[in-house]
Amino acid sequence: MSNWAQSLIRISSYEVETLQKRLAEITARRASAEMRIAVLEAEAEIEQDRARDDADAAMMLQAYLNGWKLRKGAAEADVAVIDAEEEGARDALSGAFEELKKFEHVAEMTRLNAMIAAGKRETAAFDELGLRRRAG
Repeated sequence: MSNWAQSLIRISSYEVETLQKRLAEITARRASAEMRIAVLEAEAEIEQDRARDDADAAMMLQAYLNGWKLRKGAAEADVAVIDAEEEGARDALSGAFEELKKFEHVAEMTRLNAMIAAGKRETAAFDELGLRRRAG
């Protein structure tokens, strides 16, 4: 395989690896953001249960729920942003894989064409040698 093909494949492979790491990081952030939402929902249930049994907690429940809605809305907005980032990262990774496969295909075709050309040169040399022996 030629140096240029090896270089292109190496660069393309590095890009794929970098994008895979980026996607893994985004996926981890998404899981963390979704966990924040689940924790917020669990906390709200606990506060509502407490409000049923405690008059003081019942009086403060609405204020708590107002703040809770803001925190949950912010966490949901984070998930939406991360979802869009994840989709972009997946698209970029898919494109990088396609480029890598193209480079690998071109390198393989170049290698095969070089083998075919070498075979043709060898055949031509043998043919020429055979013609000289017959002529000579």
